[in-house]
Amino acid sequence: MVQLLEGAVVIVMILHLCICPYTKVEESFNIQAVHDILNHGMELEKYDHLEFPGVVPRTFVGPLAVAAVSSPFVLLCNMTGANKMAQQYIARATIGLATAISFIVFCRAVESGFGGNVKKWLILMSITQFHFMFYMSRPLPNVLALSIVLLALSSWLHQKHRTFIWLSGASIIIFRFDVVMFLGLIALKELAIGRVGLFRFVSTTIIAGICLLGLTVFVDSFFWKRWLWPEGEVMWFNTVLNKSSEWGTSPFLWYFYSVLPRALGATLVLVPVGVYLTRHVTVLLWPALGYVILFSLLPHKELRFIIYTFPVFNTVAACALAMLWQSKEKSLLRKLLALGSSCLILGNVIITSGFLYVAHNNYPGGGAIRTLHHLESYEKDIHVHIDVFTAQTGVTRFGQLHQNWIYNKTENLAPGSWDMQQYTHLLVGHPASEREDILKTYHNTHTVLAKIPAYSGISLDKTKFPPVQVRLADACYILKKLPERELQ
Repeated sequence: MVQLLEGAVVIVMILHLCICPYTKVEESFNIQAVHDILNHGMELEKYDHLEFPGVVPRTFVGPLAVAAVSSPFVLLCNMTGANKMAQQYIARATIGLATAISFIVFCRAVESGFGGNVKKWLILMSITQFHFMFYMSRPLPNVLALSIVLLALSSWLHQKHRTFIWLSGASIIIFRFDVVMFLGLIALKELAIGRVGLFRFVSTTIIAGICLLGLTVFVDSFFWKRWLWPEGEVMWFNTVLNKSSEWGTSPFLWYFYSVLPRALGATLVLVPVGVYLTRHVTVLLWPALGYVILFSLLPHKELRFIIYTFPVFNTVAACALAMLWQSKEKSLLRKLLALGSSCLILGNVIITSGFLYVAHNNYPGGGAIRTLHHLESYEKDIHVHIDVFTAQTGVTRFGQLHQNWIYNKTENLAPGSWDMQQYTHLLVGHPASEREDILKTYHNTHTVLAKIPAYSGISLDKTKFPPVQVRLADACYILKKLPERELQ
C-alpha cells in the first residue's frame, strides 16, 4: 500500500505534465537554458538568455543539473527520430521526478515522527490537490528550490543539523533567497532551544555559504559573461528596490483567503482540527505559518512563492485524518466524522479536475506553434514571427521543430509595419479588447490559418450540467501572408 501511494506521486505528476506540457513566461529562463545546454553546449553565442536576458538574471546551476540528468534520455530520444518537443517532456519530467523523490523523502521523515497513517493520508491528500502536483514539474526557480527545501525539512525532522544547514544554504543562496524566512525560522528555533550549538551552527553556515556562493558565482559568471551572483541581484531587485510591485500587488491577507484555500482545497478545514488533535504537530506548523505571514508583508504576491508550505499544512491536516480514523470505533459520531472528513479528499479530486481543465486551456501560445507545425508541416520556406503574448504563453525553443524554418521573437514591431510584412507567418495574440484591431490591420495582407482558444472565465448556467461552465475565447491567431499576386 505504501509503495503504491509513493508510486502514485510520480504517476500523478506525469499526468499533470502530459495534460499541461507547455510553459509560461515565469518559466522561460530555465526551460530555454535547459534547451540551450542540451542543444548548443559551449556555443554561448546561440543561447537565448543573451538575446532576451529578462528583468533579472537567474542561475544556470539548476538548468545544468536538469540537462545533465536529461541528456542520456534526450540522446536516446534523438536516436529514435522524435522531435525536439520530446526533449521538453524529458526535461520537465526530470524536474518533476526530483521534486517527487524529495517529497517522498519528506513523507518518510513525517512517518518517523508522526506515524505511518499520517504519511499515508499526507500522500493521498497531496496527490488529490491541484497546485502542488501541477507545479511539481514546472521549471520555476521556486520549484527547483522546492526539492532542496523538502530535503532540508526532512533533515531537520531527523535532527541532522549539518545537512539541514547545507541544504538550506543551497536553496537560499542559489535559487530563492526568500526561503531564508522559512528555514531561518527553523534554525533560530533550534538555536533557541539548544538543539544545535551556536559555534557549530555559525561555523557550518560560514563554510556552506562560502562554498555555495562560490559555486553559483563561478557557474553563472561564465554563462552570463560577467561577474555576478544571480540570486543576490534578484533579492536586491525584489526586496530592497521593491521593483516586484510593478508586476502587481495584493492585500496583506491574500495568501490566507485566496492562495491557501485554492492550494489545499477542501482539506484546508482539517488544518485547525489537526492542531487541536495533535498538538505536537505545531512544531512543523509555526515556521510555515510564520513564513506566510512574513511574506505577506511584501506587496507583490504569487501562489508559487509559498509553495514550500503546502506539504507542511497537509501534514497537519493528515494528522487530523489519522486521529479521526484511529478513534472511529469509540462512537457512531466519531465514525461519521472520520468518513465525512475522508470525503473531503473526493472534494479535492473534483476541484483539481476543474483546475486541470482550465490549465490545459491556458497556454494558447503553445497551441499556436503546435498548430502551425501541423498545418504547414510540408512547407520549407517559413519565416514566422512570434509575438510577446504567444512567447509568454507556451512557445519555447523546444517547440521550434524545423531547422529549416526561421523563428523570430523580435519585440516592439508595430502591427502592420514593413518589418512585420517580411514574415510569411505571424503568431499574434493580444488582450480581447485589441484582437479585432489586430485582425483589421492584417485583413488585406494576411489570411487567418487558425484561431487558438484559451480560458476566458467561468459562468454559471443552471440549465446545464455541470452548472459551472468554463468559457473559452480566441486568444491567438495564426496569420499567413497572402501571395503577392493576391495582394495586387
